[in-house]
Amino acid sequence: MAITLTDQDKLTLRTAAWGAVSLMSAAGAAGSAHKVATEGSIALTSATGAVGHVLTKAPKGVKYGKTVAALADLVLPALTASMSLLKRQDPAEAANFRSTVIVAVEAAARTHQGKPSPTLAEMARKVTGALDAA
Repeated sequence: MAITLTDQDKLTLRTAAWGAVSLMSAAGAAGSAHKVATEGSIALTSATGAVGHVLTKAPKGVKYGKTVAALADLVLPALTASMSLLKRQDPAEAANFRSTVIVAVEAAARTHQGKPSPTLAEMARKVTGALDAA
């Protein structure tokens, strides 16, 4: 099935996926925020399919806000909207998007030795919940 995405659709997908990595980075320990962002970004740029073509670059001109709460207010609904949009057009691409974001979140969380911190684990739970809300 061919998928048709408008520029706004692409921006929503990028905001959601790259924003999820930003949320994980914000939830990481002060010294590891860069590692978290790097690992998550590598996962996003490694995506395949139609989603992979969209996520090859971060969104331009998106203002994420000055707090983690403001970032979450933008990103979590975008994750849900992205899943709804993709499920309507191509359920396989919706699954691809979900998997891609989950891999990015898991890659970001694994930058810590051992288990992720409670803060990272909770942020990952929130991202997953937003993906599954659609």
